[in-house]
Amino acid sequence: MATQTEIFLRTHPRSVEGDVELITRCVERLAACAQSCTACADACLGEVDAADLVDCIRRNMDCADVCVAAEQVLTRRTAANPELDRSLLETCVRFCGICAAECERHADSHEHCRLCADTCRLCEDACRQLLASIPKAPAARRPDV
Repeated sequence: MATQTEIFLRTHPRSVEGDVELITRCVERLAACAQSCTACADACLGEVDAADLVDCIRRNMDCADVCVAAEQVLTRRTAANPELDRSLLETCVRFCGICAAECERHADSHEHCRLCADTCRLCEDACRQLLASIPKAPAARRPDV
């Protein structure tokens, strides 16, 4: 059954460039990651040892913001720019990986960190898959000197 995201992409009045299923999965995982990171940051703030979780809270908040931006940009398909989409996905892969690694450090002590790390890894993977499907722009030719 198609999700709301997929329905919107498939009913877009302009032809959506790229693999709609990959875009859908990525957009939905970006949304889930942003939500997970926000919830984890809040849960970290509620912990007795919140001072020990400052780096985790910061990584969660940063990752959530990057994921929200990527979700919004990748949802807008009119006049999409593959080069900018690639850059945004590369950034998202980096933020999700860093956040997941930080949450994994606390996963044995805090279930919310384990859940967040898992969600970040899923998002990182979806971004990598979509990134791999976007053709790289040809290198600019230098004029003969």
